[in-house]
Amino acid sequence: MKRRDLFRLGAFAGVAALTGCATATSRLTAQGKSAAARVVVIGGGPGGLSAAKTIKKTNPEIEVTLVERNPHYSTCFGSNWVLADIASMEEMTFNYQNLPKKHNVNIIHDEVTGIDADKKLVNLALRGQPLEYDRLVVSPGISFRWDMIEGHDESTAFMVPHAWKAGYQTLMLKAQLDAMSETGTMVLVAPPNPFRCPPGPYERAGMIAAYMKREKPRAKLIILDAKDKFSKQKLFTAGWQKEYGFGTDNALIEWVSKSKGGEVQRIDPRKKVLVTKNGETIKADVINYIPAQKANATAVNLGLVDASGWCPVDQETFESKRVPNVHVLGDASIAKPMPKSAFAANSQGMVCGRAVANLLSGKKTDASASFQNHCYSLVSADYGISVAAGYKVDNRKIAKTGGGLFPTDGNFKQEAKNADAWYIGMVGTMFD
Repeated sequence: MKRRDLFRLGAFAGVAALTGCATATSRLTAQGKSAAARVVVIGGGPGGLSAAKTIKKTNPEIEVTLVERNPHYSTCFGSNWVLADIASMEEMTFNYQNLPKKHNVNIIHDEVTGIDADKKLVNLALRGQPLEYDRLVVSPGISFRWDMIEGHDESTAFMVPHAWKAGYQTLMLKAQLDAMSETGTMVLVAPPNPFRCPPGPYERAGMIAAYMKREKPRAKLIILDAKDKFSKQKLFTAGWQKEYGFGTDNALIEWVSKSKGGEVQRIDPRKKVLVTKNGETIKADVINYIPAQKANATAVNLGLVDASGWCPVDQETFESKRVPNVHVLGDASIAKPMPKSAFAANSQGMVCGRAVANLLSGKKTDASASFQNHCYSLVSADYGISVAAGYKVDNRKIAKTGGGLFPTDGNFKQEAKNADAWYIGMVGTMFD
């Protein structure tokens, strides 16, 4: 079965119309008794969806409302595959129609403008009446630190796309890659730590190289990196060597580490010129600049972010250390040693969801909760690699319990098939 056929079977009417939004209910029942506890979840990604469903599953009496600005969600995980024509963005775009129908979770598509932590209210841009909550869960994702680069910011991202939030940015980068000359040079700028999806830039390099190898074999991809090492490095470079001649004179991929002059200081988006911090000037036909990252602006507006740019939390319950009765999970939270990944956010959502349900029910939280992360990457269409790890809460801190790199048997083709199943499993967990 072809990968795209598999995606179509695994997808759940990804671009179908949404079936409606929720309305708020009264805090009192018809008999005048207090209604069930209320939880509002902000953010409809892997973390928010996981938390919302888990709260409802743990205690069906809790009223759960998810607030998400967009009616459709394009997965960042897997979106690099679009660049190699392995999948389309349409196949990786889903809606939320099953959330109220199958899980009895209310959904409102609106923009959160702020909260009143004392009154436990969430204010929305379009809705005049605020949402009441007893516990608030926030899974807002990331935003970008444009202050770390000269000459380029969000206003010029249509010329130099980041494609780090999947959707139109992904399609923009794909269009530029398609339009590049057969002997063109593309530069991918990888961000400093910490950032969303640590293996992501290097999977992207493989997907771009796969496209070049097939369509433009005389083209070149240069990775300029703000780091000297990266996730799954040995597996990636071994795959690049086998598939793209990495390390040879005719390699499709060249990686320039920070210590070798790979850190970029300035970009001229119109002239497609980059200047590194050691003064080297590089002319490119296409630039993919992935900025340094921080917690999403929503988390900043809600007062959940500290000086690091991320959200400090109690790692047992993910309750914010800055605002009471608010829980923050996923990429925006400080959950070291867990990476900022979709799988990790999904796992955190389950732990946080159970903790929130138990807190509202007067039960003890799980002081030894466990987490998982499993991240697949494609080096080429038939060459897959992955990293897996387990984690456990120990004395209110997350600690790694084990893990490793895969495949251990050298069967990279099977690992690529496993990546397909992993993707379908992830979107099934989120949207089914």
